[in-house]
Amino acid sequence: MPEAGTRAGILGMGSYVPERVLTNRELEKMVNTTDQWIVERSGIRERRMAAPEQATSDLALEAARKALEDAKTGPEEIDLIITATNTPDSLFPAVACIVQDRLGARRAGAFDLLAGCTGFIYALSVAAQFITSGMYRRVLVIGAETLTRIVDWEDRNTCVLFGDGAGAAVVGPVPEGYGLIHTRLGSDGAGGPLLHMPAGGSRMPASRETVEDRLHFVRMNGREVFKFAVRACGDGSLEALEEAGLSVEDVDFLIPHQANIRIIEAAAKRLNMPMDRVLVNVDRFGNTSTASIPMALEEAVSLNKIKDGDNIVMTGFGAGLTWAVSIMRWYDYKKRELGIGN
Repeated sequence: MPEAGTRAGILGMGSYVPERVLTNRELEKMVNTTDQWIVERSGIRERRMAAPEQATSDLALEAARKALEDAKTGPEEIDLIITATNTPDSLFPAVACIVQDRLGARRAGAFDLLAGCTGFIYALSVAAQFITSGMYRRVLVIGAETLTRIVDWEDRNTCVLFGDGAGAAVVGPVPEGYGLIHTRLGSDGAGGPLLHMPAGGSRMPASRETVEDRLHFVRMNGREVFKFAVRACGDGSLEALEEAGLSVEDVDFLIPHQANIRIIEAAAKRLNMPMDRVLVNVDRFGNTSTASIPMALEEAVSLNKIKDGDNIVMTGFGAGLTWAVSIMRWYDYKKRELGIGN
């Protein structure tokens, strides 16, 4: 058990996307749209689609296994599993419990967290509290989605945006001066109807009518969500940096939720940050919701873009409406130079 007050950081990462690639050209044959229309409005050129036999827990499990391998951590060393998802295999049990069983993490607690596309940052902040309090030493945080299962393939405004994938991180104690520096969480519940799935819960249980009326699919007011997203990611990041005693000039990389290239560019402009310091993969994976930030981070780490001591700002927004910003000083866990965090 780590000492109370220990800084929490990432000690290993993994990601997974299904093999099936769904391109814009294929979507042109499925819905009234064009490749040009999709690229101009979202920056997305292709996305991944889970196989019929794959559920969210299957994607989460693959990402989790890779994260444990990267962290040189065995399943028996994991104290807690938190899965951020909007598309669980079923309403219950939790995806985290399914992963816990299939990983063989026998001593780990497990639960899911629902905070829209912002879920990974929320889950990361929760994991950090368990580490800094001294209660746990290793927490597995996963963002996983099969969003293609809840999109209306007759609605060209939403079905072109989403993809399936998973990202995972092993969180634990890191040396002084590294890890999570500051997190700011926010919400605006009045905006809930702007991005929601109407049916399937206690307010509107599943029925023949809800199915016939296509109420079990994502519904979104794109214009209003866009405005909220730019404000939340841009202004929220500035506020979080100020609270942490940092400036935009101190930031080496911005990792925004990969929802839409126009939102990403607008947020970067609000921060006066050049795009070469913004990590983007929305063109290849679309909006993977809770998986988008860990997938982008894991990719950058694997390509050695992020170096020891780099300051990273992760920012997201999502259904709820929710938003969050997390500021981290990167610990290059692959070097294993210091004993703490091993």
